[in-house]
Amino acid sequence: MQTLQKLLPKYTIALAIVFLVTVTYLVTRGNTVEVEAEEVVYAELVQAVYATGFVEADAVANLSAELSGTVRSVGALEGERVSAGQTIITFDSPQPELAVREARAAYDEQLALASGTKLRFARTRNLFGEGAVSRQDLDDAEKNRRQAEELLEQKRLRLKIQEDELKKLAIIAPFDGVLALQSLKTGDYVTAGTLVARVIDISGYVVNVEIDELDVPRIRPGQKAVIVFDAMPEKRFDAAVSRIVPQTDTVTKTSKVYLQFTVPIQAIQAGMTATANIIYNTRSRALLVRKSSVFDENHVSHVWKIEKGKLKKQALKTGAGDLAFVEVLDGLRKGDWVIPVPQERFREGMDVKITEKSVRQ
Repeated sequence: MQTLQKLLPKYTIALAIVFLVTVTYLVTRGNTVEVEAEEVVYAELVQAVYATGFVEADAVANLSAELSGTVRSVGALEGERVSAGQTIITFDSPQPELAVREARAAYDEQLALASGTKLRFARTRNLFGEGAVSRQDLDDAEKNRRQAEELLEQKRLRLKIQEDELKKLAIIAPFDGVLALQSLKTGDYVTAGTLVARVIDISGYVVNVEIDELDVPRIRPGQKAVIVFDAMPEKRFDAAVSRIVPQTDTVTKTSKVYLQFTVPIQAIQAGMTATANIIYNTRSRALLVRKSSVFDENHVSHVWKIEKGKLKKQALKTGAGDLAFVEVLDGLRKGDWVIPVPQERFREGMDVKITEKSVRQ
């Protein structure tokens, strides 16, 4: 019994030491956090408006049949290239062809009459000079000549009208391009007003994007833009604002903006989906931190700053920002280190073990 009593104080002391060591370890371990750190640096700040839209051809011609008729010949098919002035489709229609023949016959007849009256006037004028006919005869001959020439001009204009009408039986390409619509075949009957062909100028594509009405005041013609296509997500294409439609849709609250490529792009088609960043402001030297590192507390912006190996909650005054970064106006200096992704368990004064450092170039 006495031996047990002598041993108890030794066990008590040993247990106390183990307890203290354990508590110290847990407290020390719980007060140290492993984090990634990012250096605060000066860098270029690019502010842009994000928008989505579609590719459009800058020149599109929708060609409709102006007269009803049957397809006589097809000069080009959908997907084929055409040249300005090339005949795409020709129709047969008896009425305009008959009208041209009748108008030409009437013109030829009047041309013969006018030629006759002109000769008679010339002969009468000679006779009048010789005193063989009266002044009245000369005046009558002059009158008949003028009337015949006026009628000839009327017949000529009538013939031209009918010939122009006949030309409507041919569908002509107005410019160089590619047929995006043309499915007619020889023998098909088409009524007047039917859309029969569409020509697209593939040398001049634009991107039509929808801009939120809140961003419209920031957009100006000539501003640079960067475009990405869903079909080519790994590539970037330079463009510029070419047109701003001065009207906001009352339902979507957006306005149309057209972007022109700096260099023609060959690998795109009308209708492709595109996203664009329209750059409206650039700062060549701004003190930046990642937006993800900034958190709000009592309506004040803060970051977790690493100072002498410990966490410090640092208040900030921020300025302009882009999609990923925000400018620091006050609260940090170049070379400070901050936590890019704050955690709820962070507390002021915690020891920091940095697992990875990141410096923005």
